Order: sequence, then structure tokens, then C-alpha cells
Amino acid sequence: MTKQTQTRRKFLEQTAGLAAAAVSSSLPLASAAGPAKKPFRLTYILASCMYGKLPLATILPEVHKTGAEYIEIWAERHGNQREQIDQMGVEAFARMLREHNVKLGSFTCFKLGIFRMQPEMRVVKQLGGDMVICNSGGPRGLTGRSLKDAVRQFAEKLKPHVAAAEEIGVTIGVENHSHSLIDSSDSQLWLLEFLPSPHLGIALAPYHMPQDEQLLARHIKNLGERLVHFQAWQHGKGCMKKLPKEEELLQLPGRGPLDFTPLLAALKAIQYRWRTEIFMHPVPRGIPILPTVEQVTAEINRARAYLEECLARV
Repeated sequence: MTKQTQTRRKFLEQTAGLAAAAVSSSLPLASAAGPAKKPFRLTYILASCMYGKLPLATILPEVHKTGAEYIEIWAERHGNQREQIDQMGVEAFARMLREHNVKLGSFTCFKLGIFRMQPEMRVVKQLGGDMVICNSGGPRGLTGRSLKDAVRQFAEKLKPHVAAAEEIGVTIGVENHSHSLIDSSDSQLWLLEFLPSPHLGIALAPYHMPQDEQLLARHIKNLGERLVHFQAWQHGKGCMKKLPKEEELLQLPGRGPLDFTPLLAALKAIQYRWRTEIFMHPVPRGIPILPTVEQVTAEINRARAYLEECLARV
């Protein structure tokens, strides 16, 4: 029996007891030595594109149902909720957030590119959010000294945008998208070295890194407080060609072969304080990950139960 099979079996056996355990796990009373330390927990954010291009009026009621407190807004081609905000107006969307008691976390800005995000920073801040996320773009395929020099040049070009983020009061999360300049662990750490501002960090997508639990755990510890967004997303069989739905869903925690326990242990070790996003890409982009709203929400909750079971073991 493989390690992953054992993990899944244990998960299935213990999932039924999670709710009862959660009810009984109230904070311990303060001792004579002082108040008890607050237990580590994950704070969840829901990616709007998990529901494809469904209306925000349909998606926002699902946020709390998935155990999330925050929503992340995605734009065309993955979703179109950013465009929906433009159509309804920022104030109308702010009212929707208040009506559903949902907090904005971040916008993803892939269609704009990392050097055109300052207007989005202001909209995010206006809506009570605190982050914009984008990948770096090219050049691709560099190694060694050439890669480090390119990262240094990229960091220099990014400085005024980080300064703008600091002035506005938001953080830039750089996703380690594959086949981009900032994709490897080295390039990520060099970027943080060259730009030490707390208003810039890594939005880590394990999908885009080697599927080695120990390597990923070490990298999380190396990122430390500069890890500003964590996508609970594994490679599975990929997301670039159409697959049977059961194979496509292997990107999600608890379905594919990646054991998330070491990753969650690393998040706990660094006392990760930002948000966790259960994530995958469907094929084609822009459709919900499953046919109905109820099925999408249930699948996110299945993945969340797996993550919580892994966290309970560390």
C-alpha cells in the first residue's frame, strides 16, 4: 500500500469525525502561566473563477458555504467577475459584499500584466481588499547567472510599482507561473532579496513547481513571511488539455497524488497569516469546475475537509 493510499484511507475514515471534533475543540482556558496560544488555522479565500463566469450575485452566497471569509476576483478568460464589477459599478459591488458579509481579498490581474496594475490597486483598496496578484511574464528559460541578472533587472523595473502598492496600502503577490521569469524557487527568493519591501511577496502555486512534498515544504519555510498567498493546487494530470472530469479534478487537494501534510506543517511552522485558496483550472477556461453551483461548492468543501485533516496531523 502506497503512502498516498494510506493518507487517503485515513482521510476517508476520519472525515466523518471532523465536524464533531471541530465543535469540541474550543480554545483552552488560560493557565496560571498566561493565556493559551491561539491555535494555527487556515483562512480561506474563494476564487470566483471556480464558478466560471456565473454572476457575482450567484457566487457571493457560496463564499461562507465553502468555509471562506474572502473572495478573489478573476477576469476574462478564467472568469469575468472583474468585468461584472465594471458593469455594475464599484459601489454596487461594495453593497453586494456587505449584503453577503463577504470580504474582498484580492484581484488577479493576469490580463493587465504586472506593470499595469496600479489602477487595480486603487480599486482593490476602495473595496476593502489588500492584494493584487499577477505573474512576472518572461524572459523564459534562463539559468544560473543569466537568470539572477534578469531577476535583478526585473526587480529594478518593479520598484516604482512596489512603492505605489506601499502608498496605496496593498501588497503585490507574484505568482510563480511556469515558463515565466519568476517561476523557480531560486528566482522567487532572488526577487524577494532584491525587493525587501513587505508590500511584495510570492503568491505560491505548487502546481507550477516540482511535485515533491519535501521540496515544497522547504520552499514555504524559505519564503517565510514573504509568502502572501497560498493556492492549494497540485499538478495532477495538468490543465492544458481536455481530460475526463475525474482526471481534471486531480488538481485538487486530496484527489491527486500530492500529500499536502508537509506543506501544511510548513505553513504552521512559519505561522502563515495570509489566505489559502482551493484551486484548479478547468478545460476550457471560463467554465465552472463542475456543472452546478452546488457541485462546485461541495467539491471545494471536500478539498477543505482534506486540508483540515492534514492540518490536524501536524
